[in-house]
Amino acid sequence: MENINFTPKDILQKEFRQKMRGYDPTDVDSFLDNVIKDYESYSKANQRLSEENARLLAKVDELTKQLSVGGSIPQPNTQPASNASNMDILKRLSNLERHVFGSQLDNNANDSHRL
Repeated sequence: MENINFTPKDILQKEFRQKMRGYDPTDVDSFLDNVIKDYESYSKANQRLSEENARLLAKVDELTKQLSVGGSIPQPNTQPASNASNMDILKRLSNLERHVFGSQLDNNANDSHRL
C-alpha cells in the first residue's frame, strides 16, 4: 500500500476553501463521508486478505519442508466425485491394480490362457 495518498483520517480532516460560487459544503461533506466509509471497508478487506495470504504462504512453506524431508503431507478427507460413473471407477481401479501389481497380473493372464 505504498501508493496511498490519504488515510480515512486525512479525508475526514480535509478542509476546502470556500468561494462565492463554490460547491455546497453539505453535499461535499456527505460525499466525503461515503468515500471514507468505502475507504475504510477497502482497507479492512485489504488487511484481511494480506493476513490470509501470509497464513497461506506459511502453510505452503511448512508443506514444502515436510515434503523435502520425506514426510507425508496430510490429505484432506475426500470422497469420490458423485458424478463419476461406475465405468470410470472400474477403469481407475483397473489402472491402479495394473500399476500396483504390474507384471503379476500379466503373468496370471498368460497362465490362464495356456490352460
